[in-house]
Amino acid sequence: MTTLTMPKADEAVIARRGQIAADLREIVGEEWVVDHPDGLRPFESDGLTAYRTLPLVVVLPETTDEVVAVLRYCDANGLKVVPRGSGTSLSGGSMPVADAVLLVMSRFNRILDIDFENRVALVQPGVTNLNITKAVAHRGFYYAPDPSSQIACSIGGNVAENSGGVHCLKYGITTNNVLGIEMALMSGELVRLGGSHLDAEGYDLLALMTGSEGLLGVVTEVTVRILQSPETARAVLLGFPSSEDGGQCVAEIIAAGIIPGGMEMMDRPAIHAAEDYVHAGYPLDVEALLIVELDGPQGEVDFLLGRVEAIGRANRASYVRVSQSEAERQAFWLGRKAAFPAVGRISPDYYCMDGTIPRKALPQVLQRMRELSEQYGLLVANVFHAGDGNLHPLICYDANKPGELEAAEAFGADILRLCVEVGGVLTGEHGVGVEKRDLMPTMFSETDLKQQQRVKCAFDPKQLLNPGKVFPELHRCAELGRMHVHRGQLPFPDLPRF
Repeated sequence: MTTLTMPKADEAVIARRGQIAADLREIVGEEWVVDHPDGLRPFESDGLTAYRTLPLVVVLPETTDEVVAVLRYCDANGLKVVPRGSGTSLSGGSMPVADAVLLVMSRFNRILDIDFENRVALVQPGVTNLNITKAVAHRGFYYAPDPSSQIACSIGGNVAENSGGVHCLKYGITTNNVLGIEMALMSGELVRLGGSHLDAEGYDLLALMTGSEGLLGVVTEVTVRILQSPETARAVLLGFPSSEDGGQCVAEIIAAGIIPGGMEMMDRPAIHAAEDYVHAGYPLDVEALLIVELDGPQGEVDFLLGRVEAIGRANRASYVRVSQSEAERQAFWLGRKAAFPAVGRISPDYYCMDGTIPRKALPQVLQRMRELSEQYGLLVANVFHAGDGNLHPLICYDANKPGELEAAEAFGADILRLCVEVGGVLTGEHGVGVEKRDLMPTMFSETDLKQQQRVKCAFDPKQLLNPGKVFPELHRCAELGRMHVHRGQLPFPDLPRF
């Protein structure tokens, strides 16, 4: 992976920072616009912290009317806009741009309506994922997608990245649990897609918006599906002498027609880091740990647990432990959800990758990642949404050692290329952002990429929304299909690296 680059900032726009900030204050109020460098510093990166730059101006609207007014102002003045929620994106999707207004939606934090009869909730995009579940738990409901960052990540960002979570195998990712959105186009027009009903007529533009990474519009409301909590949920820990044994067990559980509520896998470095961090009771003498959760009627759960245990033992599971209480089940998951921060205890920095492969390729991919780890001389801790083939290798490095960040990037790029080679894709739930942008031609042809950008041009003809993200080459909307400008012809400087 080459050093990340962004289009050259427009110095004339930066020189107008004071006037732009003053104009935006007229729209949202004095205290909700930030333009001083000290105030901009907290917004200089998202979860991909290796790359940082200060935004032109930060604006924090509170109402849809304010969002519309800000977008109309920016559109009329040719100003770029980067939408941002909680800033937990791990692919640079909400990373600021030096000559762009950062539109922060964190004040949109209210749950507007809960309809238990129709099992839907209407929420603003700044509501955190976990708070949706908290708001409906007293009636025995929950919101199914549960990213590890659910305590902090916002539902608008989940829509932008099409986020998943540890229970997405059975209950789906964001696109399977969002029924409708309200969104503002760059022109300031408001559009409603879907609603509180299960299906909609016409083109499925809702699916197009889910995972569009802020390139097509700014989400201002979201209607989500809420589910009734299952009668019973129990989890089993299966420890294996090798990651290949664990990967084969995953494939055989699915092949047996069993769809767990969640099925996650961790390798030895991740197991030890998580256990040291939260003391979940994980075994420390295994090379791979599988967490399999079954939910539903108690009789069904008990029966399927027996089948999963048998499949595990047939694949050389040396450790088997079934949760005996809700507290124990939650402890199993606490370790898994704490795996990312736990790795910070064993390495000063880590690079969290996100690729997806066919389940049958898991043993092959794990073996190749071990070889790459030796080649680059960098430890990798693996955490997987094993049931749906979504991999999260955590490449450990030290940014203070010259060359280690670059080595981690190259290692990560090789992992993503490997995912594509075995029939998978570049991303599962983190999005493309800037992290995977330059690898898009690995998976898509020039024709594919042009078609995708034609969609962007239909929504954002001036190409002002979230510039520099997703597409490795810049195409002018008016000339798409007749001419394209190669990156080498553009003045792209190095992206600021922290």
